[in-house]
Amino acid sequence: MVKVLVVDDDFMVARLHSRYVSAMDGFEVVGVAHSGAEALRAAGRLRPDLVLLDIYLPDMDGIEVLRELRAAEEREPGRAAADALFITAAREAGLVRQALRAGALHYLIKPFSRVALQEQLRHVASLRTRLDALGEARQEDVDHIFGTRPPGSRGLPKGLAAHTADLVERTLRGHAEGLSATECAQAGALSRVSARRYLEYFVETGRAEVSLRYGGTGRPERRYRWTG
Repeated sequence: MVKVLVVDDDFMVARLHSRYVSAMDGFEVVGVAHSGAEALRAAGRLRPDLVLLDIYLPDMDGIEVLRELRAAEEREPGRAAADALFITAAREAGLVRQALRAGALHYLIKPFSRVALQEQLRHVASLRTRLDALGEARQEDVDHIFGTRPPGSRGLPKGLAAHTADLVERTLRGHAEGLSATECAQAGALSRVSARRYLEYFVETGRAEVSLRYGGTGRPERRYRWTG
């Protein structure tokens, strides 16, 4: 279970983000804070795995909060570091750069959809799983974790995200008998249209195969099976 601390000075926005997080399997909101000082106290007490952090807070900006959080973690040997995801209306490139250098996993600009936040939460879960399972890292493991690819390698088509591709791949691998797009969407908490796009991409690249299941009436159902 990924423990989440939600930090936003707007009470209604914090409540909305908490609702989005709580709707995700494997995530639990353990606290809500509305200022930087409150966020640091809550992080010290609750030890969250992930902090959803606004830039604009009444006492200090969110980047300063993250820096203070990192310093506190270094002062306490054995304290696990919390991941941070910025959720903010701040659009200045300099702030995005500072957030990246402070150690943020990602930066979502308000307003955004529920799906956009949940995609990032899936990415966090996928990243944590990969790191927990990693022994001696190979370069391809590191490239995957950092979201980079070596020169000359082929990336995902425009509009497809690596962490969602990972989710669909794991879902398909876990069902050796094959899945329909609807079943894959339900298992991965995705929309059917989104699941279908990734499944068809895997078929096009030779990592999955598709077969047709004929029923009594209507068009046959397309079923996908991972082949690697």
